[in-house]
Amino acid sequence: MTDYILQTKGLTRQFKGFVAVNDVNLNVQRGHIHALIGPNGAGKTTCFNLLTKFLAPSAGRIVFNGRDITAARPAQIARQGVIRSFQISAVFPHLTALRNVRVALQRKRGNSFDFWRSEKVLSHLDARAMQLLDDVGLADFAGTPAVDLSYGRKRALELATTLAMDPELMLLDEPTAGMGHEDVDRVTDLIRRVAKGRTVLMVEHNMKMVAGISDRITVLQRGSILAEGSYRDVSNNPQVMEAYMGSADPAEGHPA
Repeated sequence: MTDYILQTKGLTRQFKGFVAVNDVNLNVQRGHIHALIGPNGAGKTTCFNLLTKFLAPSAGRIVFNGRDITAARPAQIARQGVIRSFQISAVFPHLTALRNVRVALQRKRGNSFDFWRSEKVLSHLDARAMQLLDDVGLADFAGTPAVDLSYGRKRALELATTLAMDPELMLLDEPTAGMGHEDVDRVTDLIRRVAKGRTVLMVEHNMKMVAGISDRITVLQRGSILAEGSYRDVSNNPQVMEAYMGSADPAEGHPA
C-alpha cells in the first residue's frame, strides 16, 4: 500500500456561494516533494490555509498520518509535525540569525517563560542553532542581524527556523517568490537537501524550480484538481497547457 502522509477527501471551501476549493482529493506520499501549482486564482492559497487549519472546510476531511485532523487547531497540528513556513518562521529583523533560530528552538520547547531567561541559561541552544544555520548555508552569518541579510538569505533563515520545529511535513508557500536566478538556484538546492527524511508540500510559481525538484505535481484550476502526476505528465497535458497559456496547441506554449 502506498504510504500517504497527508490526504484530503472531498475538501471543499465556499465563501458566500463562491467555491474556492472544490472536492479536492489530495494524496501526498511520505518522503516526497509534492508541488501544488495552478494559474492565479486557482485556489492554492486557500487549500494551504485549509491544510494548516487557518480556514475551516465547508466539507470534506483532512487526514495526517492516518489521523483525522479536520477539526484540529493550527497549534495542534504544528505539535504533530505539520509546519507551514510562515507559521513559525517570521524573522525578527533586528535579531541576529543565530538568535532568530534560537527563538524557534525555544518555541519548540513549548515554554514561553524561556523568553525571559538569561543568555547564559539559553546558551545550551546555541549548538543546535548553529547546526541549523550550517544546514542552510548561513553559518558565516550567525552574528548578522536578519535585516542585513539578502532576500535569498532571509528565506534561508526562515527555512532554518522552520527546521527548528522538527517538522515531519513542511508546507512551503512560494519559497522562491521575488528572487533572482542566483537566489532561486540556492534555495532550490537548499530545499532539496533539507527534504531528505522529510515530506515537502509547496505552492510555487517557478516552473523551472518545480520541474527540478518535485516528485509529484498537482495542478489546480478554479478550485478543482485539473491534473496530477510527474512534471513530464502534467506539462504535456493539453488541459494544463490551456489553463496556463490559453491554448491546447503544444506549439503555442508550455507551462515551463
